[in-house]
Amino acid sequence: MRAIHVLEPMLEFRYGQRMVYPRDGLFLFGPGDGGRAPINFGVIGTPAGVARFRQWMGSVGNVIDAANDDPQHVPFPGYGAAFASAWPDKPRHIIDSIDPAAVSRALRLENRNEAIKSTVDLYVDPLVAAADRLEAPPNFWFVVIPEEIYKLGRPQSSVPKADRIRGSVKLSKSAARDLMLEPTFFPEDLEAAEIYQYATHFRRQLKARLLRDRIVTQIVRETTLAPNDFLNKIGKPLRRLEDPATIAWKILTGAYYKDGGRPWQLADVRPGVCYVGLAYKRQDNSSDDRFACCAAQMFLSSGEGVVFRGALGPWFHSESKQFHLSEDAASSLVEMVIGEYQQMHDGQPPAELFIHAKSSFADPEWKGFKAAAPGTNVVGVQISDAKDRMKLYRPGRYPVIRGTALILHERRAFLWTSGFAPRLDTYQGPETPNPIEVRIHRGDCELETVLGDVMGLTKINFNSCLHNDRLPVTIRFADAVGDVILAAPRTGEPKLPFKYYI
Repeated sequence: MRAIHVLEPMLEFRYGQRMVYPRDGLFLFGPGDGGRAPINFGVIGTPAGVARFRQWMGSVGNVIDAANDDPQHVPFPGYGAAFASAWPDKPRHIIDSIDPAAVSRALRLENRNEAIKSTVDLYVDPLVAAADRLEAPPNFWFVVIPEEIYKLGRPQSSVPKADRIRGSVKLSKSAARDLMLEPTFFPEDLEAAEIYQYATHFRRQLKARLLRDRIVTQIVRETTLAPNDFLNKIGKPLRRLEDPATIAWKILTGAYYKDGGRPWQLADVRPGVCYVGLAYKRQDNSSDDRFACCAAQMFLSSGEGVVFRGALGPWFHSESKQFHLSEDAASSLVEMVIGEYQQMHDGQPPAELFIHAKSSFADPEWKGFKAAAPGTNVVGVQISDAKDRMKLYRPGRYPVIRGTALILHERRAFLWTSGFAPRLDTYQGPETPNPIEVRIHRGDCELETVLGDVMGLTKINFNSCLHNDRLPVTIRFADAVGDVILAAPRTGEPKLPFKYYI
């Protein structure tokens, strides 16, 4: 056993300049792709929500001071300066016809599946209609939601009994489940049962239902845009939020990415390397609790990501609580990945393919992965949370430095992807940092190379603008992608860019 330190990966920005903190790179040099044409987005919401968005729009075109002099706080220089692109005076398209009374009523329907689907309908219908009507639809939409959607639009949400409204759904969830397992000859019964195929989570269902029409969204709460409009009994904002500059960094980095931009990319990446994260989600309405949907998320050093929807099958194994594909399903999934990679690289396959998963790799699925990628060095890496399994301490005020690794043997290590970050001069976590466990389960590669790759993949979350995440992007969004895939009946394409899912 020995301890090493994996250096903080560098990120590349405009003019090939390198920094470790995305906000530094964007502030000083601009985005990695050099900038884009004026951002092209639409906004949808209630009249009050859209008005709050437009007021917020006026603030982020200019400099927003940092909250204080702490090193992690960086002033937001204005969208145009940060992203070398123009920030408009108003959205390209506006839909402000969402009726807040209709939203409130839909959220309070007694049947939760009907409630969330009816609420999502209020947004999906006009977005799809706009996509069909507009000759040049926006690249993405800001979806501004009232706070009650956040409060009542999740699976664990509960509406007080006195406020519940009877809806039109008469079929119970258990009866619908029976119908799905033993279909009838009466189409009206099957149609009634379909409501239970929609998730009771507003965000997931919205994303899932817009996949077919290829509509990208960025959901924003009204309370984020205008916290002082929502005060509690003692006159304080309902929510404790980060400072305005940090909010602008996070929302607008995601916006630049969803508009088609590349805020930054990893520097010093080996040519021909490709990373894949496996995502699984068990299906609730099945007679076999082993049934799960799988997906593969492919990421390149540029941060470009594509999600491939795989087959539905008995992938969950209750005895080990792990997911394993059949040989054919594994082969089919990696064939799609290799095909997409070749399309993006003049027909050349990747030289190295790293498959990241929370589960280990069984013999049949590994055989399938290998068969689909001849001539490519395929490496299976199991990454798991090692919370409270190992603690390291060091003298002084701060915890172990990010990048510390405890090598257990030549194919396995604990890696602290959270910890003291020298650039930030602090550790931003709530407790003594926990490591993740990284294990080369299949294939061959130097362990230190794998650890360096994992560190890099904690820095390409374009849906925010953080110094790093704790988990690599291949694992960080696995559950989120699976949740979206199963949040509505399948109608979408088998592959779509990652930005459609986050």
